[in-house]
Amino acid sequence: MRLLVIGASKGIGLETVRYALQRGHDVRAFARSADRIGIEDDRLEKLTGDALNPEDVAAALKGVDAVIVALGIPKTLAGITERTTLFSDATRVLLPAMAAAGVRRLLVVTGFGAGDSKDRISTVEKIPFKTLLGRAYADKDVQEEMIRASDLDWTIARPGILMNRPPSHAYEVLVEPETWRNGLISRGDVAHFLVHAAEDGSHVHQAPVLIR
Repeated sequence: MRLLVIGASKGIGLETVRYALQRGHDVRAFARSADRIGIEDDRLEKLTGDALNPEDVAAALKGVDAVIVALGIPKTLAGITERTTLFSDATRVLLPAMAAAGVRRLLVVTGFGAGDSKDRISTVEKIPFKTLLGRAYADKDVQEEMIRASDLDWTIARPGILMNRPPSHAYEVLVEPETWRNGLISRGDVAHFLVHAAEDGSHVHQAPVLIR
């Protein structure tokens, strides 16, 4: 496959690029700092662009089979405390661009606590969640609503607390709402889920929680 990874320069996006290449896919890594991605591979195309720029996104979509979105915000005090519309704004650009390009498969990373998984946050977790992540997740709620309203073959991945440990490939994919709970998961394991879901077309129109 030819995979487009949006938000490819760090975190889950970078792990997804790395694992997709290991699986033998062609990868277009799209990010504002794509030229600084420290991976060299004949099947890797580094495309510098802005996920909020329709022309950049349209160019990135040419000839791809699936899109994986792993956008994030800076892990700084400002990034945590300030209101953001990055996730919904980027989705507002991406959805019509995918329709115009004829690309139907979309996989997007949000997180446990986004959308209807918010109801499964424990009482102990609610205050720190709202304090630290509430502003970003309010926008992820909007993002999820937009994706669900589209006619694309979408999957929303909701990882728990992200870790930088090596991937285990032994994680839980919790599809049913009554099973949703928080937990730890490595960024590499989230990448593993995304790439395999793109390969086999699994979890279409589902929003599973991912934890170890």
